Amino acid sequence: FCSSGVMTSIKRLSLLQYLLFFFFFFFLVLDLSELATGQQNQFVYSGFAGANLALEGVATITPDGLLELTNGTFRLRGHAFHPTPFHFGKAPNGTAVQAQSFAVSYVFAIYCVQAQTCGHGMASIVAASSNFSDTMPTQYLGLINDHNNGDPANRFFAVELDTNWNDEFKDIDNNHVGIDINNLVSVNSSSAGYYDDRDEGNFQNLTLASYKMMQVWVEYDGGRKQISVSLAPVDMVKPTKPLLSTTYNLSTVLPDMVYVGFSASTGSFDSRQYVLGWSFGINRPAPAIDITKLPKLPRQGPKPRSKVLEIVLPIVSAAFVLAVGTTIILLVRRRLRYAELREDWETEFGPHRFSYKDLFHATKGFKNKNLLGIGGFGKVYKGVLPKSKVEIAVKRISHDSKQGMKEFVAEVASIGRLQHRNIVQLHGYCRRKAELLLVYEYMSNGSLDKYLYDQEKKPTLTWAQRYKIIKDIASALLYLHQEWEKVVLHRDIKPSNVLLDDGLNGRLGDFGLARLYDHETGPQTTHVVGTIGYLAPELAHTNKATPLSDVFSFGMFVLEVTCGRKPIEPASQGNQLTLVRWVIDHWHQGILTDAVDTKLRGAYNVDEACLVLKLGLLCAHPFTNARPNMQSIMRYLAGESQLPELTDTDMSFSLLSQMQGQGFDRYALSYLSLNTSIGTISGLSGGR
Repeated sequence: FCSSGVMTSIKRLSLLQYLLFFFFFFFLVLDLSELATGQQNQFVYSGFAGANLALEGVATITPDGLLELTNGTFRLRGHAFHPTPFHFGKAPNGTAVQAQSFAVSYVFAIYCVQAQTCGHGMASIVAASSNFSDTMPTQYLGLINDHNNGDPANRFFAVELDTNWNDEFKDIDNNHVGIDINNLVSVNSSSAGYYDDRDEGNFQNLTLASYKMMQVWVEYDGGRKQISVSLAPVDMVKPTKPLLSTTYNLSTVLPDMVYVGFSASTGSFDSRQYVLGWSFGINRPAPAIDITKLPKLPRQGPKPRSKVLEIVLPIVSAAFVLAVGTTIILLVRRRLRYAELREDWETEFGPHRFSYKDLFHATKGFKNKNLLGIGGFGKVYKGVLPKSKVEIAVKRISHDSKQGMKEFVAEVASIGRLQHRNIVQLHGYCRRKAELLLVYEYMSNGSLDKYLYDQEKKPTLTWAQRYKIIKDIASALLYLHQEWEKVVLHRDIKPSNVLLDDGLNGRLGDFGLARLYDHETGPQTTHVVGTIGYLAPELAHTNKATPLSDVFSFGMFVLEVTCGRKPIEPASQGNQLTLVRWVIDHWHQGILTDAVDTKLRGAYNVDEACLVLKLGLLCAHPFTNARPNMQSIMRYLAGESQLPELTDTDMSFSLLSQMQGQGFDRYALSYLSLNTSIGTISGLSGGR
């Protein structure tokens, strides 16, 4: 009996030990699982040496441990992502997936040659995918392309650090921070800066492209659906008051599994974006980045001058220093003056400057087989840049041309800073000896006039294509007249100066006659320039180009594209037939649509054709106060406003007919003899 009791006690004791061991093992595994989960929901990089990141485009990790998103090559993009996705959603009690709270922090620096004329910036991303291969550089920041802005299928949340003002996305300035959701039109944005806790919370401005290290904090509160963004110099703690704050339910945008990373792009200026440190956490603050371990930024710009002479010269006698030093300084200054001659306007307006060697190789030595066209004072060649393989058009101008330098300055000063999808982009320029060279993006389909008149080489444009081109050029002129920081008068609108890209979209080019002035001031009196047939009648006595004189040229352009006829054509007995008078005659006879280009063989939208014919007549009205501005024209073309009915009484078309049939012809002929007054820059017949 005693032995049986002892055995029973031993068995009970063993069972108790097993239970204790089981519970100990269970809680140990639970703790390890929680620890592993915590590690998976956060990371921190204080430098990127040896980091395993997913890189795309020109993004790279330098030997010093810097994440370099772009390398200064223009019009390229770079992406960098954490290699594995994160569980970003949770489903409590089987309910729908909701975005959890998260926090991102990173230290960055942006380099530009000139902070005020910088390329494009960078953005931190939380997205459903790490594949952004179908996106575009420049103003699109490598996040979207020119077709999918605002598409819900994008499924990304980003915070942009934008260093270039772009009207297309309603940017507030060229130095701002914005919250973007599937769209580069920011949900909320602010000029770069921070609220300084050391100065009673007063706002302090920051320049994103100053090439100084700054830190960004991005936080999302999943419960309150609150997004907060803060910015500060790298040596400061996170400000109490965020720079930006907005409410948005990210669970409607992001799926359960998401990727986190960065995107950046460049434009026509040398810019580089660097990330020095990065941290991320879900349902917890982003881990602190160790500022002391961050890699050093590479030195940019010219090397500092040697201090050797400053140390050696005091040892040498005063007489020797004075004589030798003065001689050396004079020789160096003289050599630099002639070797690196740069005028004031180049510093203020100059875009990227190309080497003559690169352009020479790009165009195969400016061979005739690469010749695209011959203009009023220069030739245009097709080329491919040797390093980036980007197709370009090079306009080669001689100093011997009467207005070569003046036209060159006008183009660089105006189109060099314009950013619009319907304006040919100027990439940069080169100056060498007696030559000036302008470098444009290449337009593969050449100029519009070839499609209107050269039917042996070019197919006939459909009505839909013509109507789209008319709206494209109207959009470009609205930007030039009203939406850019200055008023730009093109002064030479005609089909040969409208180029077509791969999608046959209209691009306004050749700004050689353009003039700029501030919105608050009026245009200045100057000599009459342009092309006969497109010149507004009032220029004959005012010598002052205005936006409404551009509207007149646009009206003639609209009629020419619609009718397939030139503004002035020879008629019987040595007379001339003007296009406006010809269209008016059809309007009076009640057969307005008979004026539409016969090459269309009746395949056109009658309502649209009547609209643009009447709009062309209205824009080409002899009285400036009867012409609409470009904003009204865009509303008419979009169908948002009703075009006024044309009547002889209201619109004075009888007078217009008289002026076009008689006075305008004499006006045109009088200017044909003034070769010094009329500069026709219409020879860029190929793409550029």
